[in-house]
Amino acid sequence: MVPNPATAVAEAAGTEAAGAARTHVTEHTVVVDAPAATVYGLVADVSAWPQVFGPTIHVEVLEEHADEQLLRIWATANDQVRSWTSHRILDSRARTVSFRQVASAHPVASMGGKWLVESNDDGGSRVVLLHDYTAVDDDPAAVELIERAVDRNSRAELAALRNAAEQSGDAEEDGGLRFTFSDSVDIGGSAEDVFAFLDRADLWPERLPHVARIGLEEAPSDGGGSTVQRMDMDTRSPDGSLHNTMSVRVCFPDRSVIVYKQLRVPVAMSGHTGRWEIEPHGKGVRATSWHTVTLDPEGVRQLLGPEATLAEARAKVRQALGANSTTTLRHAKRFAENLHDRS
Repeated sequence: MVPNPATAVAEAAGTEAAGAARTHVTEHTVVVDAPAATVYGLVADVSAWPQVFGPTIHVEVLEEHADEQLLRIWATANDQVRSWTSHRILDSRARTVSFRQVASAHPVASMGGKWLVESNDDGGSRVVLLHDYTAVDDDPAAVELIERAVDRNSRAELAALRNAAEQSGDAEEDGGLRFTFSDSVDIGGSAEDVFAFLDRADLWPERLPHVARIGLEEAPSDGGGSTVQRMDMDTRSPDGSLHNTMSVRVCFPDRSVIVYKQLRVPVAMSGHTGRWEIEPHGKGVRATSWHTVTLDPEGVRQLLGPEATLAEARAKVRQALGANSTTTLRHAKRFAENLHDRS
């Protein structure tokens, strides 16, 4: 008899002692019309998670040894940005990834689980996502909050995983759906001043010609020496039209780095993440804007017509995003160099 996966996870989580917090177990599944090896690759590659999984904002690999990883993850849960440290064990032969939070975010006391990717007879696959968790002080309100977050994120992640896996083979001869590019500007000023310009996005409507309005909320992150910003921004196009975007940014002042994920993307995209980096260069610094975009084939056809190619879409997206980024970098340069000249 094959054991129930959820039961196995509950047993692995341990039996509660008298008075200890109760362990709650959930199981979510999805059938994917793509080979198990393709699906497992998406689960294993954390660098792509912000592009694949909607709730995931940013992931950093803190340590990596053989098939084990220590990760720092920033993600949304019940519309809040949370951060935690997680340990993973990858088994490529069994196509499983076990995970356990090392440091959880309140009100989670403990959280763990497992991804299982199984082959189907029709060449597709079945994915099982298991979670086990306890709440701080076994508080019923906290249990309900965690349950909602786990259920919402699990459903969203499995749907996104299915979509990404089933599209993974689309138009590979045309360069694929995902691409990354960057623009850089050399600045004769300090990294601190450049970072300050990029960090103070609330002042962008006064400083940048293409930003018409911005709403900014900022709070300390749960960890990692960072702050988290939520941005609701109206951007002005060359033809005068306004486009609204919503993003979450994680700012690392000690590293002069800002990473972000666009939560509301234009019709031609299914994912857009980015990164501002400031590094020493010559007598000043080099500021670089990185973009990673995943195109949506149906959205491309809606926007550019049924005969549009992915290459045409990439060129248009690269031009639009690169133009705004370069404008921002040039104004950051002027700001930092003016401060440098006065010092």
